[in-house]
Amino acid sequence: MSNSSVCPPSAPQVPRPKQALDRPPLSVVLTMDVEEEGLFSGRYQRRNPGVRNVAALPVLAPLSDELGFPLTLLCSHAVFADRDACKTLEIMRDRHGAEIGAHLHHWSTPPFENDELCCPGTPARTDKVDQELLEARLASLLEAGRAFQGAPLTSFRMGRWDLKSPLFPMLQRHGIRADSSICPLRAYAGGADHFLAPAHPYWALGQDVPFLEIPITQIPLLGFLPRLWQTLYRGSEKRDNFHFLAALSASPFWHSDVVMRSCVRLLRLRGGTVLCVFWHSTEIVAGCSPQVPDEAAMHRVRARILSFFTWLKEHFPVRGCTLTQIFDEAWQARGKEQGPVYPTRAELGPAPGDW
Repeated sequence: MSNSSVCPPSAPQVPRPKQALDRPPLSVVLTMDVEEEGLFSGRYQRRNPGVRNVAALPVLAPLSDELGFPLTLLCSHAVFADRDACKTLEIMRDRHGAEIGAHLHHWSTPPFENDELCCPGTPARTDKVDQELLEARLASLLEAGRAFQGAPLTSFRMGRWDLKSPLFPMLQRHGIRADSSICPLRAYAGGADHFLAPAHPYWALGQDVPFLEIPITQIPLLGFLPRLWQTLYRGSEKRDNFHFLAALSASPFWHSDVVMRSCVRLLRLRGGTVLCVFWHSTEIVAGCSPQVPDEAAMHRVRARILSFFTWLKEHFPVRGCTLTQIFDEAWQARGKEQGPVYPTRAELGPAPGDW
């Protein structure tokens, strides 16, 4: 028998790591607050605020078209009220697979209670606003979104992370299924306390109520630190310093590339299955936020975002999802052996906070 007919010995089979066999791909949700200009300067304009930044959204199309990460665009009322902005949203939805959701800036959403053009100082916290007025503004936002979409909007984020748990039933009544207003490891002075909230999705109103909370992914460097920090600084505004000292996220305007990558590695090491990232539409346009003062900074940040998500796809098994897709899959999987399984708020146990 000639040598050419002899099959070479097969290469040894290297088993895949057990965690790679057992774990599903990391579900990656890219959320963006699509909103008016001026917020980072403290100017909260009520009527007809500028939304020219929305025209820049198509520069992010490679995230969807080339890397497979569809965007969830959570839009304020000012965006839905602008014809040109809506044309851009149509491009992002119809050509690039974006989900269109709602983002409530209650101060710039009708009905207005007076004729002031700008809010005097910082807008009132949501729990300080008349709740009937707040609900009317939520309904106004969702109606504007329905008029644009031709169907109800089902994903949501409250402006300024100002969502407290008593508002969950209001959102659910108005058709919201996937909320992403909870920001773990943050406790805002006079606002919502999300400090001990989990970084993974949970059924905020029980497993049989179609309302899934999908928090922003922000995790502690060491798992025991949040409880220790809570004990040391209970009731103090210093709790929020944790965000700057020992928290990790993959949100590009909060943390460096090193921290963003470390966040993903730790998330997977700890068994996380959903990575939820956010930024603002004004943060990718020159002059619309402090982090992006000029054209050079704008190009750097756009390249940085693309570079991180390219790295993510090269180093981990991932799949891009929208907020509503995460909800739909979890809702359909209830009671089944396969599919995502998330805890209820009650199962997470007693913990202080507004989540």
